[in-house]
Amino acid sequence: MTSAERELALSQLAESRERLLRAAHGLSETQLTYKPGPDRWSVADMIEHLTVVEMRVLDLIQQRLATAPDPSKRAAMADKALIGDVAGRVTRFQAPEFLAPTGRWPVDQRVREFEVVRKRTIEFAASTDADLRGHFAPHPMLGELDCYQWLLLVGAHCHRHCAQSEEVKADAGFPRAAAAG
Repeated sequence: MTSAERELALSQLAESRERLLRAAHGLSETQLTYKPGPDRWSVADMIEHLTVVEMRVLDLIQQRLATAPDPSKRAAMADKALIGDVAGRVTRFQAPEFLAPTGRWPVDQRVREFEVVRKRTIEFAASTDADLRGHFAPHPMLGELDCYQWLLLVGAHCHRHCAQSEEVKADAGFPRAAAAG
């Protein structure tokens, strides 16, 4: 990874982390668990989903790096297009069941769980010397991505759900008065 690539990945991870922490800051459990509809996720659901996805992506990257690089492959999209598409919610996705929120952690622990995995991702991005561009894994909607792009996907995916969280908080039924908690 070039120094510019590392800088982009780390800035995406740091900015999306800060945005998520701002979105969840000061919310009561009632607010964190508010769903604008039966088929919609709460802010707490999104934090759980982001944590699970990030754990799986980092594991995927590490698994792929344990194999030989494949110089014959090429990524399906450019880095900036990937970030813009995912963060901007251009392409709509339905999360597979195994990535959907299930209450894996109590509501009051979800931000902490997110912080643990994000720290691990940032440490990896800051220190790896692996050939991320030479290792690939298919994304079910975005096509073939190299491992560097999977790393960019983590930050973009977080921005995507931060925007969704902001929509939940702007919903007319969102409990405005913070409950003691």
